[in-house]
Formats: sequence, structure tokens, C-alpha cells
Amino acid sequence: MGKSDNTQEKFKSKIGGQALIEGIMMLGPTKGAMACRLPDGTVDLETWDENNGKNAPWYRKVPLVRGCTGFAVSLVKGYKYMMKSAEKQMPEDEEDEKNKNKPDTGHEPAIAGGASASVDSTASSEEKTEKKKEGSGYDFIMYLGILFGVVLALGLFVMLPKWLVGLIPSVKENRFLRSLLEGVVKIVLFVAYMYLTSLMKDIRRQFMYHGAEHKTIACHEAELPLTVENIRKQSRFHKRCGTSFIFIVLIVSIFVMCFVPFTVTWQRIVASLVLLPLVVGISYEFIRLAGNNDNLFTRILSAPGLAMQRITTREPDDSMIEIAIAAMTPCIPQDKEEDRW
Repeated sequence: MGKSDNTQEKFKSKIGGQALIEGIMMLGPTKGAMACRLPDGTVDLETWDENNGKNAPWYRKVPLVRGCTGFAVSLVKGYKYMMKSAEKQMPEDEEDEKNKNKPDTGHEPAIAGGASASVDSTASSEEKTEKKKEGSGYDFIMYLGILFGVVLALGLFVMLPKWLVGLIPSVKENRFLRSLLEGVVKIVLFVAYMYLTSLMKDIRRQFMYHGAEHKTIACHEAELPLTVENIRKQSRFHKRCGTSFIFIVLIVSIFVMCFVPFTVTWQRIVASLVLLPLVVGISYEFIRLAGNNDNLFTRILSAPGLAMQRITTREPDDSMIEIAIAAMTPCIPQDKEEDRW
């Protein structure tokens, strides 16, 4: 793999992805795609337009700002397609079953052309209205789920560590030592959480898809044809992974909190929440730096996240790699320079 690794160092792709339920989502400079393996074994592919290239909005280009806004967009989009991938694993809609079993009265064919068109038009209008209602309900549930997830994450990785460390009298008034201990508790909680979730069968499969996503991006960056054989040989570890990003966020938060003068627990919690966009913005710039450079500093910076990927990625089977290829292919732009990181 020596030759492949050297090539990979020369070209870094903008394309990133996320493992879904029995599927993978990829986001490129101009296209996004979601490929899922359906219960019947077939591949379902959805594509849509993206604007992450040279014509991207200003807030996706400005340092610090781009990291924060990109994280928020990724959170919403990731949850949306996670929900959609889950829906694709469900049996056929009950409504379809009802329509199949609906008795034929024999009256409809007797309706004349004009009346028939009127009935079809009314039915079509009602269906559209119903779909709009369902879409509104789905959006509400989706955003409610995102809100719940964010609150849970803040409670577990922001509030709980500060509360626990605040119970230790000897470090309560030392903001530097306190920030360090809070960071250690965050990292321990994060590693424990990821390890425990990895013990679940469904999550293990999702981590296998995560490995397929990484290996496929690595194959693309090595400028090799996207075949199962080529992808199988690639590493499942990637420096620009979301796992690495979260680890960098945890590390950066330690240093940022050292400059916060507050020692009262609730004040430190509020300060963490207020400074979170800054922490995320700085972390994104660090992960860009690590992704574009290979030196002692970037290796140290990337090491914890790469080590964590031993939990969050697994070696995929060939059927998962096929899904990754299906999701990746539409996202590769014709202009290679537009794809360069």
C-alpha cells in the first residue's frame, strides 16, 4: 500500500460521509447521495444538489464561522437521512396494503371521461395535501429528535463533568486544574459511551458501514477505480472523521475553559454553552490542518481520534462496500479541482 499512501497524501477530497442504518450518505461539492440496502437485497439510491464548492455561501468559507455553521448543518442533515434510512427498513406502508385489499365495486369504470378526470384531480389534490401534512409532522418529529439529542449530549458531556469535578473541594477554586479534570471526565464518558453502544448488534453493523465509507473515500483519494477489490485494501481509519473531530472538540474545550475565570459550577456550565460555537469553530480549523498536513504536531493531534476509530469503525463486508460505491459515485464532480480539500 506504499504507493497508494503516497498518492493519497497528494490528493484530499472534499467528499465526506456518514454511516446510516443499512446505508451510507455521501456529500460532495455539488451533489449529495444516500444509498441503502433494502430488506429485499436491492440498492435504493437518492441524490440531491449540494452547494459546497466554489459557489458555496460565505459562511462556509470564513474561518471559525464555517466550522460552527457546517457542524449545525451536518447535524440536521445527518439526523434527517438517518431517519429516512430507518424508514426504508420498514415493511410496505399499511396504506398500500389497504389499497391492494380495497374491493372493486365496478362503478368507477362507468364514469365518463370528464367526471373521471375530476375525481382523479380531486384525489391527487387530497394526496398532495395529505403529504404536506405528513411532511410537516415528520419535520416536527425530526427537529424534536435533534433537540433531544443535543440536550442529552450537553447534559452528558458538558454539565455532568462540571458537576462531578465541582464536588471535589481541593480543585474547586483552581480553574486550570479543574478544566483539565473536566476534560478528562468528558473523554472518559465519551469513550465509555461509544464502547457500550458498540456492543449493540445494530450499532456494530452501522460501524461496519462507517468503515466502508472511510475505505471508499480513501480509495477515491488514492485515485484508484472504485471497485470492491481496491476498496477492500484501504485503511478504515481517516484523519478527517467525525470521531476525530469530536475528540479535538473535547481537547480544545479544555484549553478554552482554562481562560474562563469562573469557579462556580453553574457559571462554568453557562460559559461552556456560550463558548461552544467558538470551540467548534477552532476544532474545525484544527481538523482541516491535520487533514492537509503530515507532521509531528498533526500526528499528535490526530492520534486520539484515530485510536477511537478502532471502536467506531469495523471492517465491512463486500455488500457494504457496494453501498458505499453507490453513494460515492454521484458525488464525484467532473472537475477534480472542485473536489480538492
